Amino acid sequence: LMKCPIDKADMIVVEHEKIEIDHCLRCSGVWFDSGELELLASLLTSEGASKQTDLLKPREVEHAEARRKCPVCGRKMDKVSLGNAKTALVDSCPRGDGLWFDSGELHHVLGEIELPKTQAAQDVISFLGSAFQFSLGADKKG
Repeated sequence: LMKCPIDKADMIVVEHEKIEIDHCLRCSGVWFDSGELELLASLLTSEGASKQTDLLKPREVEHAEARRKCPVCGRKMDKVSLGNAKTALVDSCPRGDGLWFDSGELHHVLGEIELPKTQAAQDVISFLGSAFQFSLGADKKG
């Protein structure tokens, strides 16, 4: 089992389609292995919405937050921002093993994406909502 980079608790694996997300029940943090965020983005975005997926491309930022260790390789992770200017700071493995979202950060980032009304997107949204106790635009009119 993977250990949480914050509190060292065992994480559980939550699965949807081909995406496996590691989740810490103690601190509500979420780990995406490399490529899984992109998979999630592709399920959540409609055809030709590449601008949307750009919001999910990590950009390195300078920050004073303590660096956490990657739960896969143990190296100190970089702080990256996802989404628009005022975004969540997430932890990114320098080796490319994956991304760590503190509690609420995934919700924050996904909240910036214009979600399509496709069944696939709605399925992902309800899966994430039930897995991580948040709601995303399912009831928004667009």
